[in-house]
Amino acid sequence: MDLALLRTFVAVHRAGSFTRAAALLGLSQPAVTSQIRTLERQLGRPLFLRQARGVTPTTVGDELAHRAAPHLDALVEIVESGLDDESSSRTLHLAGPPEFTAERALPALSELTGDDGRSLALRVSFGTTEEVLEGLACGLHDLAISTAWPRGALLTATPLCDEEHVLVAAPRWTERIGADALRLKGAPALEHLPLVEVHESLPFVSRYWASVFDSRPAATGTVVVPDLRAVLSCVIAGAGLAVLPRYLCAPALEDGTIVTLHDPVVPPLRTYFLVVRTGTLALPHIGRAHEWLQRAATAWG
Repeated sequence: MDLALLRTFVAVHRAGSFTRAAALLGLSQPAVTSQIRTLERQLGRPLFLRQARGVTPTTVGDELAHRAAPHLDALVEIVESGLDDESSSRTLHLAGPPEFTAERALPALSELTGDDGRSLALRVSFGTTEEVLEGLACGLHDLAISTAWPRGALLTATPLCDEEHVLVAAPRWTERIGADALRLKGAPALEHLPLVEVHESLPFVSRYWASVFDSRPAATGTVVVPDLRAVLSCVIAGAGLAVLPRYLCAPALEDGTIVTLHDPVVPPLRTYFLVVRTGTLALPHIGRAHEWLQRAATAWG
């Protein structure tokens, strides 16, 4: 049996779509369709059920993928490991949220870009979770940092770390609220205060309110800017309250330019995941970066 047919089959099985598999393989959709039909004729059994949006594997298709995919991935690893010698340098296409990628991931990965004969070249893209996962699925990226667990078999996720969210403001706002008001009244004490957020839907504030106060925020955003680092700058300047990742605002908390307004017993957390296309961790440059980030995350706390 032609291994190219099996490779195409596994790609379609993981992608759930002839179109997406074609993009990943660098083939035309008709070529992928033709290869799958050839394989189905050789086996004498249908491998996929065609639907309006994508394809669904048959029982035979699932069984073949379960048996063939690990061996194909192992062959890729054998071939690619030969490229990872002392004189090779590979380019990693990384995508993720701008703040976490810039503040956490890139400083960690920069240690792999040194002049050691096995250096890693980096190309970085920023985007929302939906954007980076779609780009990864389409083959635009090699490794993605996501705050959502991807669905389907095309992508494989590994938990990386949790970030704690804190409710912060400039010190003058604690004087206006009153030392005990928030502790006694909870969310109502904050209803008429200005909020700084990354989107009109108040994603960080809403998640905090639901988790800590079991309610929804009554206020609307006074300043809306699509970057958490800009949100932090606005909070330091006194523009209002915000919910921020602790890692991002820790220096400002330490020097007193902002303060926490609330310390819940169980703070809200958000999990980050490292996501790759299934099977690509066998590629040395992707596997190396993946492992390096996991090691770095153990020190992030």
